[in-house]
Amino acid sequence: MMYIVFGVIVRPRYWVVATRVARRMVPSRWWTMRPYLPLPTGDYVKFRLETQYGGSSPQANLPDVLKYLQWVRQWDAAS
Repeated sequence: MMYIVFGVIVRPRYWVVATRVARRMVPSRWWTMRPYLPLPTGDYVKFRLETQYGGSSPQANLPDVLKYLQWVRQWDAAS
């Protein structure tokens, strides 16, 4: 996971879209749920990874994350 975070950090052109995607993934009223951090729920992350990759313990990879961020940027621009 840190590899992916670092991979996005070193690519400034993805910062804005990555921030928007991260904000969309954070549940509303996150401050009322432990660990009281603006993080997506584990169930949500598990669901997203399973629908993307299949299997019981899928792992995201940097090229796929960058493609997804590029797709989100294009989708948002077309909306």
